[in-house]
Amino acid sequence: MIDFSLTEEQRLIRENAHQFVRKEVMPLESEVLHRAVRGGPDELTRDELTELQQKARKLGFWGADTPAEYGGAELDSVTQALLHEECGKTFIGFQFGGAAMNVLYLLNHEQKKEYLIPCIEQERRACFALSEPGVGSDARGIKTSAVRRGDEWIINGEKTWISGGNDADFAMVFCRTPEEADPNSVTAFLVDRAMGRTSSRIRMMGAHDPASLVFDNVRVPARNLVGEVGGGFRIAMQFIYKNRGWHLGGRNVGTAERLLGMAMDWSENRITFGERLAERENIQWMIAESEIEIRAAKMMVLNCAWQADNEMDYRHAACVSKFYVANMANRVVDRVLQIHGGMGYAKEMPIEKWYRDMRIQRIWEGTDEMNLRWIFRNLRAGRQEIGELS
Repeated sequence: MIDFSLTEEQRLIRENAHQFVRKEVMPLESEVLHRAVRGGPDELTRDELTELQQKARKLGFWGADTPAEYGGAELDSVTQALLHEECGKTFIGFQFGGAAMNVLYLLNHEQKKEYLIPCIEQERRACFALSEPGVGSDARGIKTSAVRRGDEWIINGEKTWISGGNDADFAMVFCRTPEEADPNSVTAFLVDRAMGRTSSRIRMMGAHDPASLVFDNVRVPARNLVGEVGGGFRIAMQFIYKNRGWHLGGRNVGTAERLLGMAMDWSENRITFGERLAERENIQWMIAESEIEIRAAKMMVLNCAWQADNEMDYRHAACVSKFYVANMANRVVDRVLQIHGGMGYAKEMPIEKWYRDMRIQRIWEGTDEMNLRWIFRNLRAGRQEIGELS
């Protein structure tokens, strides 16, 4: 029999994270909503987020996926997924501190001291710069170039839809290197803001405004080359598949659970035409279907994380998880808003904000269409058996 139970440690970590989010983060939701109605930001400020992360650090929540040698908890991927679920139960973009992009661990010793360690300690912020205008999911079609000139590389081009790009102190930038052996190869570089790249915020329908980054003859020291010339695409995929698998997936599952709980409470208390909404068959079906989909989504996320923990090739599972869970969360928030009626559409309620925020889940880190394409290609090429879970 397959054992789906969590370890005692995993249960304890999840419960402690649940209590922290419920007691420290959720109480801020009302203020954030009211701030947004008055025209202010609908997310925490950098100082507010840092204060929360430091509170969590005192309770042991620091560096969930950070190796112990860097002061982190080095939790397994399944436990990380559980933490992302708990953070997803609030619309506030909170995540536990002490972490860094996984691709920063690929840096050499000197680069780690300058870029990785300050990120773990929350002293610097990084962003991942791959997408470009006209080149979103087709990452191999990027046009930003890097040309070697003595001990420097000269970068020209533009990146767009870059999460955190407007606030980042440095970026991991992926470029063509047209004058090298393979002109179509992609290479990664560490580019500080001080080196001359500029950024501008792109206003979006929901939260998480990305940025456009412009590189106009930006001179980058040769020591800021990441890995080998031509090895950038492989580096990029390591970042993307982890996010697809259990980072975004975990948060979306947590969000759907919180929303469905709100729908349950509302349906029990809202009375129309002399009876509770919970007594109406169509409402019961909407809630029951959402519960079924949440359970399926959770299993996909945890299975993907389990594959990673067991050093399996989890890329197919990540694409499956990304597609299904993002669509599930969008269906759930739509049902929950419908159950709440006009109240759900009001900006004083978090459902309206979630409704806007969730739509991006079907686009970033691989659109629905890209994930479906990869799933089909894996099946067609025989790289994945139909329904195989391990």
